[in-house]
Amino acid sequence: MAEQHSRRSTLKLAGLAAAGSIVAAAPRHEDVPLLAYVGTYTSPLKNMKPTQVDLPPGNGKGIHTFQMDRTTGALTAVDTHLMGTSPSALVFNAAADRLYSANETERLGDNEAGSVTAFAVDDSGKLKPMNSVNSGGKGPAHLSIHPSGKFVLVANYFGGSVSVLPVKEDGSLGEATDVKVDKGHVGPTKAPHAAPGSFAFSGHDQPHAHMIESDPSGRFVLHVDLGQDRIYVWKFNADSGTLSPAATPFVALPPGDGPRHFHFHPNGDWLYSLQEEGSTVVVFEYNADNGGLTEIQSISSLPPGYAGSNFCSGILVSQDGRFVYTGNRLHDSIGIFAIEKDGRLTYVTEEWTRGDYPRSFSFDPSGRFLYVCNQRADNVAIFEVDRRSGGLTFTGQYTPVGNPSCLVFRAPVIH
Repeated sequence: MAEQHSRRSTLKLAGLAAAGSIVAAAPRHEDVPLLAYVGTYTSPLKNMKPTQVDLPPGNGKGIHTFQMDRTTGALTAVDTHLMGTSPSALVFNAAADRLYSANETERLGDNEAGSVTAFAVDDSGKLKPMNSVNSGGKGPAHLSIHPSGKFVLVANYFGGSVSVLPVKEDGSLGEATDVKVDKGHVGPTKAPHAAPGSFAFSGHDQPHAHMIESDPSGRFVLHVDLGQDRIYVWKFNADSGTLSPAATPFVALPPGDGPRHFHFHPNGDWLYSLQEEGSTVVVFEYNADNGGLTEIQSISSLPPGYAGSNFCSGILVSQDGRFVYTGNRLHDSIGIFAIEKDGRLTYVTEEWTRGDYPRSFSFDPSGRFLYVCNQRADNVAIFEVDRRSGGLTFTGQYTPVGNPSCLVFRAPVIH
């Protein structure tokens, strides 16, 4: 009898499912493939004019796609979208169905300018180019998306300009609604706060906009100019996509230190600025009402006692707001700092990157793994994060990628 009841129940369920009365269980978050996209420095493709800005031809092939193993952190190659324009910086929109690349070149067609490319991303993660537009200057080195999702912000390293690109309804890009060019003096070639014996002289020949990003509210946009040793602050008009100077248009860093990248703390009250040539982290209190920055600390990104040259690269605050991580090139390490209750930093330790010239690094969405792009070693090294101590442990895994510049994850899309 029980067997007959079971058979009837099964048939009933099958009939309901066929009639559309039962909704299939939604896929779990952890069952959806997690993809990582690596931007690289490349060589021009066949029949393509050389477009490099200041770098020799690269070993990358364009944008490389990998699937991440959520348990081990390992990356498995899935696809490569061939590009000869050095897509060195990447960013996803909130829906993760559009990807934008800053192509760090000096030519777009017959024009002397870099470009930004918009890609549609299908459910499998494959990239389909939508369009490319003028970046507003040469050598775009960084881009970000405004919190409204309606604009892409671009920093052009050569010539020191920043631009605002509108995002059209279909996710493609329009021509710039605003372009600002950094004008004025540049700092000295020697950084006063660099380690003893440093010859880390890089970007003080002209203005060099290196990073641009909105504050958490979207009301203000900040960008750094490495050559001018400044962090600029702009009021942002989200209707017109235009920038205007904030009450205090910029703050100055020590001449020659070269601000490169910054990162807001999750609480929005503190900003951490990393100086490329001075090898320092400067901590600012941030005033969300007027965009004001007040310095409260400066600390070396290097371990005590280091001497010689070093070029800083990227900086990240951990998702829980407890630690700051800094990239040191030539020293080839990730510096680890604990964040105190007032936002100030205390040096904890550093971890060797298992490669050469760590240009950037990224956490996976869970915060369990850290991926380091060792630009000159042609690999991405994978570390496990101890979220209690902030420490990093090498997993023993290298992923070969020619001249990796950045790595971004595509958050799973569950229908």
